[in-house]
Amino acid sequence: MPTLDDILEQIGEFDFFQKQALFVLCLLSAPFVPIYVGIFFLGFTPEHRCFSPGVAELSQRCGWSLEEQLNHTVPEWGGHGASFGSRCRRYEVDWNTTGISCTDPLGSLAGNRSSVPLGPCQDGWVYDSLGTSLVTEFNLVCEDAWKLDLFQSCVNAGFFIGSMSIGYIADRFGRKLCLLVTILINAVSGVLMAFAPSYTWTVIFRLIQGMVSKGGWLTGYVLIAEFVGSNYRRSVGIIYQLAFTVGLLVLTALAYALTHWRWLQLAVTLPNFFFLLYYWCLPESPRWLIAQKQNDKALEVIKRIAKGNKKKLPLSFQNLNSEEEDGEKLKPSFLDLVRTPQIRKHTFILMYSWFTSSVLYQGLIMHMGIAAGNMYLDFLYSALFEFPAAFILMLTLDRIGRLYPWAAANMMTGGACLVTALVPDTLYWLKMTAACLGRMGITMCYEIICVVNPELYPTFLRNLGVLVCSSMCDLGGIITPFLVYRLAELWHELPLVVFAVIILIDGGLVLLLPEMKGKALPETIEDAENLHRQERSKEKIIYLHVVTSEAAPK
Repeated sequence: MPTLDDILEQIGEFDFFQKQALFVLCLLSAPFVPIYVGIFFLGFTPEHRCFSPGVAELSQRCGWSLEEQLNHTVPEWGGHGASFGSRCRRYEVDWNTTGISCTDPLGSLAGNRSSVPLGPCQDGWVYDSLGTSLVTEFNLVCEDAWKLDLFQSCVNAGFFIGSMSIGYIADRFGRKLCLLVTILINAVSGVLMAFAPSYTWTVIFRLIQGMVSKGGWLTGYVLIAEFVGSNYRRSVGIIYQLAFTVGLLVLTALAYALTHWRWLQLAVTLPNFFFLLYYWCLPESPRWLIAQKQNDKALEVIKRIAKGNKKKLPLSFQNLNSEEEDGEKLKPSFLDLVRTPQIRKHTFILMYSWFTSSVLYQGLIMHMGIAAGNMYLDFLYSALFEFPAAFILMLTLDRIGRLYPWAAANMMTGGACLVTALVPDTLYWLKMTAACLGRMGITMCYEIICVVNPELYPTFLRNLGVLVCSSMCDLGGIITPFLVYRLAELWHELPLVVFAVIILIDGGLVLLLPEMKGKALPETIEDAENLHRQERSKEKIIYLHVVTSEAAPK
C-alpha cells in the first residue's frame, strides 16, 4: 500500500493548496514576535530622575532652563544623567521653603552642597519620554529594576512549560485543535494584559501568553511541514521563520506609531482573534490522522489537497499505509538520549547550542534596547539583516553542508560581539554594522539548528530529542534578562564579551557533529550511532513520520 509521500508525489508535494496553507500559517508566525521580543518596546527604560515636590515651582520662579534645574536639584548630575545617584537618589531638602536662592539653592538651604543628605525617590520619578512603558507605569527602576527582568523571564518560563504540554496535546488530540486552542488563549490573555490593573496581573497574563504562544507557533510549523512532501520541508521551515522576521518589521512600525504600551499590546494581540477562522480554512494534518489510524478522515484531507492542487487522486491510491505498521513500534525514553556515546555527544552539544542561540538572540536585542541611539532605527536595521541570513542558508545548506556554515555563523557572531564591545562610541557606524552582522549570524545559527536537530536522532526518538534539546532555549531565555541588565550595570559592554565567549565555544563544538548533507535520516539507534562514518542513500528509503517539533522560535 502507498505511503502519504507516494500520494503527495502524484497530487503535488508543494502546489497551490500547500502554498495557500503556508501563506495563512505565516500570518500566524509574525504575531509571535511581540511576545518573544516585545520587551524591547514594552519595557523600554527612558532617562529618569527622582520627583522632588516644589522643584518645578522653584524652577519657574527662578527662570531656569531644564539643564540649570537638573544641575541645581539632581545629585551627581553631569549633563547626561547616567549615574545611579542621579536616577535613584534625591536631596533630602524642602524645595518649598521660602527664600531659596536662585543662584545657589542648596547653599541657601544647607550651607554646603556636599553635606546635603540623599534619600530614595519617595514621591516617584520623572521620565523623559513622550509615551509610556511597563517601566514608566509601574516604576520598574532603581531597587525595582529586577522586576523587568522577572517579567521577561516569566515569558520564557511559560515557553518552557508550554512547549512540553502543548507538544503532548498536539500529538494526542491533533494539530488543528491544539492550534485553535492556543490561539484563543493567547488572544484572550493578551487583551487582559492590555487592561491589567497592576504589575502582578501583567506578569500573570504574560506568563499565560508564554505558555501557549510558543506551542501555537510550533504547531503551525509542524502543520505546514506535514502538508508538504519531504523534499520541501526544509524550505517551508525557513519561509515560516522568515515570516517571523517580517513580524519584526511590523512590530517596529507599530511601536513607532503607538508609543503607549497598552495600545501597542492591544494592537499586536487583536489579530489573533482573526486566526480563529482557521477552523474553516485549514484541515487536520493527514500524517497525524494516519498515525492515529483514522485513514478515512486522512483520505478526505488528501482529496481536499488534490482538489486544491487541481489534481486527481489515482484509484490505486485509495488505501493508505504507515511504515510504523510494518514492525513493532519503539517507545522513546529519556535514557535513549544519553545511553549510547554518539547520541549522548549529539544531545549535549545540541543542548548547549540551543542555550547559546537563545541567550545571544534575545540578549543582543535587549542590549540594543539599553544602548544609546534611536531604538526604532536600531531595531529596524538589525531586523533587516535577518533576511539575507535566510537566503544564505537556502543557497548553502544543500551545497556546502550544515556544519561549516554553522561554525562560520558562530564565529561571525562572536567576532561581531567583540567588535561592538571594544569599538569606541565615536565610531557609531562601525558599532552598528557589527551589531547587525551579529544579529545576522545568530539568526543563521538558530535556523541551522532547527534543521540539524531532527536529522541527528532516529525516527522513534526524534520528537523527544528535539523537545529536550530545544528546552534549553527556554532556560537560556529565563536567565538572559538578568545576564544583560545586571552585567550592564558593571560595564555596559560586559554582556557582549560574555556572549562572544559562549558563542565562540559553540562554534568549535558544532564541528564535532556529523555532517548530514546527502544522508538519509536515521531510523534506528544503530543508524544514529554510525552517522559519523556511514552514508546511506536517501533514494532507498521512504519515510512517513509525524514530527511534533522540528523548529523552535528564535
